[in-house]
Amino acid sequence: MTDRLSAQRYDVIIMGGGLAGLCLALQLRKSLPALDILIVERRRHPVAAATHKVGESTVEIAANYFDTVLGLKDHLVSKQLKKFGFRFFFSDGREDVDRVTEIGASHYLSTPSYQLDRGIFENFLGEAVRRDGIDFRDDAIIRQFELRPGPDEHSITYQRGNEQHTATARWLIDATGRAELIKRRLGLGQENGHDANAVWFRIGARITIDEWSDDPAWRNRCTPPARWLSTNHLVGDGYWAWLIPLSSGSHSVGIVADSRIHPSTSLDSFEKVLTWLDKHQPRLARELRDKQDLLQDFKYLRSFSYGCKQIFSEDRWALSGESGVFLDPFYSPGSDFIAIANTYITDLIARDHSGQSIGALTRVYERFFNSFYESTLSLYKNQYTMFGNLAVFPLKIIWDYTYYWGILCQLFFQRKLTDIGALSSVSGELERCKALNFAMQAFLNDWSKVGNADNLPMMIDHASLDWFAELNRGLRDELDDVEFVQRIAASSKRLQMLALEMVTHAQSKHIELDSTGISRIIDATLSESDAASMLAWLPVPDRTQPRQSTGAHTLQ
Repeated sequence: MTDRLSAQRYDVIIMGGGLAGLCLALQLRKSLPALDILIVERRRHPVAAATHKVGESTVEIAANYFDTVLGLKDHLVSKQLKKFGFRFFFSDGREDVDRVTEIGASHYLSTPSYQLDRGIFENFLGEAVRRDGIDFRDDAIIRQFELRPGPDEHSITYQRGNEQHTATARWLIDATGRAELIKRRLGLGQENGHDANAVWFRIGARITIDEWSDDPAWRNRCTPPARWLSTNHLVGDGYWAWLIPLSSGSHSVGIVADSRIHPSTSLDSFEKVLTWLDKHQPRLARELRDKQDLLQDFKYLRSFSYGCKQIFSEDRWALSGESGVFLDPFYSPGSDFIAIANTYITDLIARDHSGQSIGALTRVYERFFNSFYESTLSLYKNQYTMFGNLAVFPLKIIWDYTYYWGILCQLFFQRKLTDIGALSSVSGELERCKALNFAMQAFLNDWSKVGNADNLPMMIDHASLDWFAELNRGLRDELDDVEFVQRIAASSKRLQMLALEMVTHAQSKHIELDSTGISRIIDATLSESDAASMLAWLPVPDRTQPRQSTGAHTLQ
């Protein structure tokens, strides 16, 4: 083995050249073109299409980060798939997916998102960083690294082929995913109490859910009649299964389950998955048995969710992607958190590069990042028990996305994540909305224990809910500072009205439900009449005793 004794110096070293690391490098290059950047990646490029990585479905923050912040829209439009939103089927134990309740949009909403074939995308990103003059060393193994506080530079030693290399840099970024090099070194791991397991695999063929019915009325309920382009969720008590199409022609399939309801031993092999699906999602099981010879890979993760005690350091290191936190695949937040972390990291490096002190700022950004994390964790923690509940789960989806589009997305789309003045001007509303979200998640959970609804053969069409569709469209508005403050205030009021109406609706059936915590947060000047129309679309009445529907209803 050849040793290269002299260390090569860079401004930034990124350990890990997957999605998080490659995107950070591109963002740094756009922000600070003169930076010398090294990426050290374990895998050899180009990687295979349909690379076995979770995170293929994007939602609006990540989509905007990829297509606008990084300027990758041409690739996304021409080489990836435009996502037909999120879609849910209450199909537990059912073959007749066209005779169950479906939640989704009948046509595309305004703000785009994408289904990513991670192999194709990361190969494109690898080529892009090299075109930008970034030193991208693939097929390289990091043998050791040193974090040095104060003015001293960090260093890494990595092996590529038969040569060993040493490099130093002022900034060291960990984007190694679940290898978590810095996190493990510094003991930053943190459990978050969300105990769920996941399995996912790829099938080398398209799974076209539209073909699961020969009813033309059901097929044509969507325009275009292409539900397969959605991230399709097949839901039941304590679990959900995903179907995500990839532009390579493969299909990603996964199951995420609360370990208290569905033990890990029932899902830790492909054969066990098929047996489990025979019971819970028999139509998908039949599809997979017909295609099982096209199985491309299989991965099982137990207790996949985790937090982190620190993401950014004034000693000029930071974590991005799964090397820091991972929440849950539901709602596809992984790439959102890459976008948020990379935006903070880029700003810290830019300020440090210009000679500014970053100590106080790292703590501010840590607090905001952790607030995003805690708010999103609340959508999942102890919530899986309601996933099959037809009275509550449809409203949870509306609530979660009203919070996401109305608050979290606004901060990103309006480029306010690093605008301390703007964040300070809306801090009161942000705290109110965060507290209200926590209270509503608890209330929805309590409600799901006493109420349910019939599984009717109908579609809950989000595209026909005018205020909801407009909330999505408004993400693309360009707001000045005053308009931004007004937008957050309007979003806060909307959430309060929605909470008030949901509570009123739930308590009309279940007077015993306690909403004291919510009432303390909602503006006392609001009344039920202010919120009387937001849920006028509500299609399924709550009933006290859960039971299984026979499905013998007229299609609506």
